[in-house]
This record gives sequence, structure tokens and C-alpha cells, in this order.
Amino acid sequence: MAAAMPVALVVLLLLWPGGPVLAEAPRDSLREELVITPLPSGDVAATFQFRTRWDSELQREGVSHYRLFPKALGQLISKYSLRELHLSFTQGFWRTRYWGPPFLQAPSDTDHYFLRYAVLPREVVCTENLTPWKKLLPCSSKAGLSVLLKADRLFHTSYHSQAVHIRPVCRNARCTSISWELRQTLSVVFDAFITGQGKKDWSLFRMFSRTLTEPCPLASESRVYVDITNYSQDNETLEVNPPPTTTYQDVILGTRRTYAVYDLLDTAMINNSRNLNLQLKWKKPPENEAPPVPFLHAQRYVSGYGLQKGELSTLLYNTHPYRAFPVLLLDTVPWYLRLYVHTLTITSKGKENKPSYIHYQPAQDRLQPHLLEMLIQLPANSVTKVSIQFERALLKWTEYTPDPNHGFYVSPSVLSALVPSVVAAKPVNWEESPLFNTLFPVSDGSSYFVRLYTEPLLVNLPTPDFSMPYNVICLTCTVVAVCYGSFYNLLTRTFHIEEPSTGGLAKRLANLIRRTRGVPPL
Repeated sequence: MAAAMPVALVVLLLLWPGGPVLAEAPRDSLREELVITPLPSGDVAATFQFRTRWDSELQREGVSHYRLFPKALGQLISKYSLRELHLSFTQGFWRTRYWGPPFLQAPSDTDHYFLRYAVLPREVVCTENLTPWKKLLPCSSKAGLSVLLKADRLFHTSYHSQAVHIRPVCRNARCTSISWELRQTLSVVFDAFITGQGKKDWSLFRMFSRTLTEPCPLASESRVYVDITNYSQDNETLEVNPPPTTTYQDVILGTRRTYAVYDLLDTAMINNSRNLNLQLKWKKPPENEAPPVPFLHAQRYVSGYGLQKGELSTLLYNTHPYRAFPVLLLDTVPWYLRLYVHTLTITSKGKENKPSYIHYQPAQDRLQPHLLEMLIQLPANSVTKVSIQFERALLKWTEYTPDPNHGFYVSPSVLSALVPSVVAAKPVNWEESPLFNTLFPVSDGSSYFVRLYTEPLLVNLPTPDFSMPYNVICLTCTVVAVCYGSFYNLLTRTFHIEEPSTGGLAKRLANLIRRTRGVPPL
């Protein structure tokens, strides 16, 4: 009887007068992408992007079912009426001078009334940060590009940065309805000379200790892009294996780039060899040419001596031969570095450079840091120096870190600018173009947006001798033990007076002998 019930159920469904019920088309989609870029210094940068887009207004609709979009983030959006969220964890420093402009940049939010900005200059990025980040992915780390995310390989790199970006996206030109976009990004820089044993050759297995075996079944697009701009078929100095089926060309960061495209959804791409292990080999050793200098890069340092006063200096480099452009500089300085705003100086080519916009918000002790924002015009082929003096504050003894002699970190400066482009960029359809192409907003064909971060600073503060309390405690305990111990012994000891004894058998024998001799007894 139990075996016949499912058959009857199927018959009832087929005879339903309304006909077969069509499933509603899913309103969410997933695109995953990996871009591999050989850097001018010989290192290799790998950039992962996982974009989940959901055609739902979470703040208005009562959503209870989640398919691809993480439920934890969806509830955060609807409960707190979140507009945008950008959270990133970075270990290391992106060396713009030798690696070129950064590939991933955080987008802006110009509404200052609702903007909350916070930065922690130093944090240990470890496996505990990577594991929950991977759990937000629809396929986790079971299939697709996420199988390459092996912790012991990612955290032994020169640079590592993982981020979560949430923002609303308009569905039409009038923006009458919106979709929510979750973009998870991860960037790493491998030292090719270490992983390649002194060579610039690389492969997926050499970098990640894994290869690609299958695409994520929930993804509508899964591709790998390899930058082969320096590839030349004339001299054949570079070999990419397996050969790409298609290539993609576009203007990225002001220069025209060429990428080899590998589509994981193409069954012939993986089924032929059961896995995909991209390899790049140099048939001839590349010439040791100086890496191209980016048009905009910066450097920051602390000067001065002693533990009372010092100076913060930021150098802004504009290497363009004939074009000047403005740069927006944002600085957040901790409260325990008391800035002297009247000492702020900006010089370019030995002359004073007045900022066209300046905003300063003073710090409050133990409540908020200093905020300094300036719009500075950088002349062509120049170095602009921004310096300000400060005085170090003395903290309470409970406010020092466990290793106070190591120093205190100061967050990096943030530079935002429209950098002139070498090649004019054309407007593209963002939905049809690769994900990495949407990272570089272009106002017109002559410039592109760049956001850079300087290196964090390490500043020493006046630090008391924390070993002195230990010495005082040891000395005090010794004195108390000696003095109080002797006094307590005198107060508690009992004294007894002993009467002299009359002597024993030997004494009586001696007295007897003395009497016989006529000698007085003892």
C-alpha cells in the first residue's frame, strides 16, 4: 500500500486541470572570474571576483527565501536599511612604484551624512578571516574558481587582500527598481622568483597547489583571464599553455591590454584533460628593462628625533610629462598625535602650492581621530610634498598595548584622482564586459579613476619603564619579609629559664674522689 501512494500522487499532478506548473525563473545570478597578471617586477598577481546579483528590494519586500545571496548579509541590509558596505582585510602593501596601479579599488560614497569610515592600521589576516569569507560563496570552496583558495598558499604571499562589497544597482535608466549586488574580491601577489625557483615561469598548480576541475554549477559565467599583453608572435618569447580559444582587448588603467580567455563552462576546456592547469613559460629570458613608472604614486614617512615632537610627510609624484591633475588627499591621524595645523605646508617644485579645498576636523582625546582632507593640484612632472608637525601625547598606563616598545601604527593616506589615460577608452556595456572592467570608472575617454593607499606608519610614543613596578614589588616584598618576619618572630616566640642541674653519676664520683684527697667538691 505504501508503494502505491507515490504513483497515485504523480497521476493527480499530471491530471491537474491547470496543466503543468512552470517554475519561476530565478531572479539571482552568479558570475565568477579570475584574472592573472604578470607584474613589471616579475611577480604574478591573481585577482578573484565573485559577483552575486539579486533582483529584489530587500528593504521593502519581506524576503524569507534565499538562494544564492547570503542570508546573513540580506538580513543585515533589511534590518539596518543599509545603502552600501565595503569591508576589506589586507596584509602587506601594494607597491605602486614597482607593480603599477592596484587592480582592485574601493568605490566611493559621496553622501557624507550617511558615510561611516573606519580603518585599523594593523590586523593579522589569518585563516579565521578566510573561512567565513568562503562560506558566503554559493559553491563555497567545493567547485569553481574557489577550489584554488587554499589558505597555506594564499597567506605565504607578498600581498593579500580580501573584501566584501555590497551596493544597490539600478535595473533601468530611470532607476525605478534596484537590484542588490554582492561582490567578493580577493587579490594576491606571488613572488615568481621564489615559487618558480628563480624563473618567471608560473602555473596554477605552482601558485595554488591545485588545478581547476569543474565550474560552479550555480554560476552563469566562470572564466579565467591571463594578461598576455607582452606576448609577441614574432619573437615567440612567451608561451601560454593550453592555447586560448579566444582573446579580449580593452583599455585598462589607461593602457591597452590583451587577455587570453578560458571559459570553464565550455565542456571541451576541462573534459579533454580532466583538469585545467594554466602555464606560462618564457622561451627566452626577458630583458631586464626598468618597469614603467605609473603617472601617480605616493610615499609617506615620519621625520624628527626624540619622543616629543615629529613631522608627518607625504610625497605625491606626478610623472606625466605635460599634464597636471588634481588629487584628493584624505588623512586620519590618531588623537595621541596632536597635530599643529598652522605648520601645514604644501610645496611643488620649490614653491608653495595652495589647496583649492581643505577640510579639517580636530580630534577628541580617546573619542575620535584627526580628519584632514585636501584637494591639491599636482603640476606635470613634479613631486609635491605635504608635511605637518605633531606632538606626541602621554597615554595612561592602561592604554598601552602589550608590546608598547614596538610602536603604534598610523593609518595610511588615501589618494583619489582622475589620472590621464594614454589610450582613449570607449564606453562599454558593463553587463557584457568582464567583471574587472567595471572596477575602473571612466568619466570620459581621456582619464580614469584611481584610488591609492600609502604605507602605514609606525610611530614610537613616550613609554614608561614597565619593568620598574616589577622591581619595586620584588624589593618591597624582600624588605617586608625580612623586617616583618623578624618582628613577628620576636612577638610569637616563648622563652623558658632552665634551672642548673645537680649533675650526674660522673659528677658524684668525681666529688667522692676529691673528698678522699681532701679537695673541695665541684
